[in-house]
Amino acid sequence: MQISRLATRAGEWLKGAGRDADIVVSSRIRLARNVADFPFMSKASAPQRRELEEMLRGKIMAASLVPDMFYLSLTDLPAVDRLFLVERHLISREHASSDGDRGVAFGDNEAISIMVNEEDHLRMQAIRSGFELEGAWETLNQIDDILEKDLNYAFSSKFGYLTACPTNVGTGMRVSVMLHLPALVSTRHLDKVVNAVAKINLVVRGLYGEGTEASGDFYQISNQVTLGKSERDILDSVLNAIPRIITYERKARESLMVENRRQLEDRVWRAYGILNMARCITSEEALHLLSQVRMGVNLGLLPDVDLKTVNELFVLTLPAHLQKLAGREIGPEERNVVRADLIREKLSGGQGT
Repeated sequence: MQISRLATRAGEWLKGAGRDADIVVSSRIRLARNVADFPFMSKASAPQRRELEEMLRGKIMAASLVPDMFYLSLTDLPAVDRLFLVERHLISREHASSDGDRGVAFGDNEAISIMVNEEDHLRMQAIRSGFELEGAWETLNQIDDILEKDLNYAFSSKFGYLTACPTNVGTGMRVSVMLHLPALVSTRHLDKVVNAVAKINLVVRGLYGEGTEASGDFYQISNQVTLGKSERDILDSVLNAIPRIITYERKARESLMVENRRQLEDRVWRAYGILNMARCITSEEALHLLSQVRMGVNLGLLPDVDLKTVNELFVLTLPAHLQKLAGREIGPEERNVVRADLIREKLSGGQGT
């Protein structure tokens, strides 16, 4: 499969559809699994890694889990291609930067991806646009059941599924929702949300998960504990918490519209104007300005701007994507020019400005 052909479009999870898509960008569920007949990755030898990767690749591809499933070996994949997959949330940063035999399988619409030989032997994920955790779980649970019929998972009757990291032992399940919270950031109420979710064993992370900073007012909220909890318990804990955060963000947006509408309009339209006219723009500035535009679109301040286009630009303007679009490696300064060109073209409906 040619990675370059993916660079012109984003995955289905960025289409701006689904419940509460104005605030919830995506819903994702991940499962960690290991094969009982092999040691954890940190203890596996090079031959064992190779044997495991070949075996799992064969099992995944033979299972016909989703239509048009692809498998990419990361072993000799160029660094820019691995970063490209990270930017699309198909693999983790750790998976991209590690060594040895490893790979990733994913469907054409990128709603399903399976990392092979990451921290665990298998890291499976389902991702949906909007607040659609139930649908994501239904899909991933089916895939897990299909693979478990043909794989001997490492499982303890006392502890549950055994994983390389103790925090994943039990269900091996991580439930996360990516939220766009510009109004809570603007009104300086985000800390209250962070403190509130921490009390119910949820954690707030950045755009690319654990160890990453928030960018463009995007935050991932996920469970911390898996041991001693069922899949239903974990799913319900996130399902019950997210609507409250959505309500807080909506109230903050309403407050800005009532009390500071002129300033809010000015901020949104300035961001839109810069994005439409800039000839050189950094990734950080683009994320900040696109965040303001996205809020403006959802508040009806920019009725002629398509939410799906704005969502896609958050991914398509990232460094590896720009280099794939250019067909070659380009440095930061040239990327800033290419990024500005792409944003102007997309916002003008492909006509260019």
